[in-house]
Amino acid sequence: MALQQHSHLPWLNNWSSKPHLLLMLTAAAMPISFITWTTLINNFTVEQAAFTGREIGILQSLREVPGFLSFLVVYLLFVFNEQRLALITLGLLGFGTALTGYFPSALGLYITTVIASVGFHYYETCNQSLAMQWLDKKTAPQMLGRIYGFASLAQVVTLLSIFLGVFLMSPNMPVMDVFNGGAFAAGEAGYRLIFLVGGVVTVAIALFCFFGFPLFKATNPQRKSIVLRSRYWLYYALIFMSGARRQIFVVFAGFLMVEKFGYSIGQISLLFLANAAFNIWLAPVVGRLIGRIGERAALIIEYIGLIFVFVAYAFVQDATLAAGLYLIDHMFFAMAIAIKTYFQKIADPADFAGTSSVSFTINHIVAVVLPAAFGLLWLWSPALVFLSGATMAGISLLLAFNVPRHPEPGREVVLGHRGSHLSLAE
Repeated sequence: MALQQHSHLPWLNNWSSKPHLLLMLTAAAMPISFITWTTLINNFTVEQAAFTGREIGILQSLREVPGFLSFLVVYLLFVFNEQRLALITLGLLGFGTALTGYFPSALGLYITTVIASVGFHYYETCNQSLAMQWLDKKTAPQMLGRIYGFASLAQVVTLLSIFLGVFLMSPNMPVMDVFNGGAFAAGEAGYRLIFLVGGVVTVAIALFCFFGFPLFKATNPQRKSIVLRSRYWLYYALIFMSGARRQIFVVFAGFLMVEKFGYSIGQISLLFLANAAFNIWLAPVVGRLIGRIGERAALIIEYIGLIFVFVAYAFVQDATLAAGLYLIDHMFFAMAIAIKTYFQKIADPADFAGTSSVSFTINHIVAVVLPAAFGLLWLWSPALVFLSGATMAGISLLLAFNVPRHPEPGREVVLGHRGSHLSLAE
């Protein structure tokens, strides 16, 4: 791997020449802020900003707008090196999180949420592109699995730290009710401290990576424009369906636990913790599995499993079984690594940055409309929401059968249009 410059910290030179270590550190830094924000935001907005459903709905919609506009990242590459842009936007995520507790008002929370969301979505876009550029095609699934496992470890540490912090600032609160049973005893000051610590740690890691690692020179210079190619149509379709299914999981699976089975915030938090802890072991295993059986087989297994999970969600009557389904659901989503490595194998290496920005926009198209539309369907029949998810998984399964066993440029699909080079970049 060629280096454009030496590390600003000479004592790091013996290991800072490895780009996968940079990917691991940034993958750990992101959930420190993201998990802090998502764990506390609902309680904070209600207790300190008197939010109702109207305000929280606006906030969540604003949070998704930067994801829909992720295609704009490619134009920032005219100004910033992509590695530097990833670290700057990672710091922006931390900055927005750190500010959250200082602005307990509707306008203040809307602004800090947009700042953090721009950082999150633009970092994720750059990070996905850099991973495809830096990781070898043969070992990418295994390496991505390790990186995701490291990120899961950071989630576990963050959740435990939040749990401990809230407990220490609420000494009279029962352990199992740390996130439940009334307002946070430490009030606004306690929330402010936790948001601040989570955000500052992310900013600190971003700064460490900015000055501690050299600029890694990509073997293939990236096109600094939006890339849309007809031969990538199957990848676009898989990304679109993944975004739709993900919304059902994120929005309605957790809501089912609360509305139907009466899960407390503490129980939901422990479920998040169990998910993250499980993924420390699972993600590397999934990465190795994809490396052995290939993307086609991995995606087929994922979608068959998700069909059964969504159907089970529709009819589950037992709270413990519902929690088990939640864990299994999350397990299958870890296999989405295969979509990224499928694209890495079929793509022109110069397209990674331009296509990553477009793929995030495609993934977020449904995020703008699906939660509201399915929320109305939920009022009529929650089961139909999950059966719709099973239908989406079924469509994804049909698409997966069209992934070649050994994908490569010119062999992007089994059946259908292939090999055309239509692009906004050309």
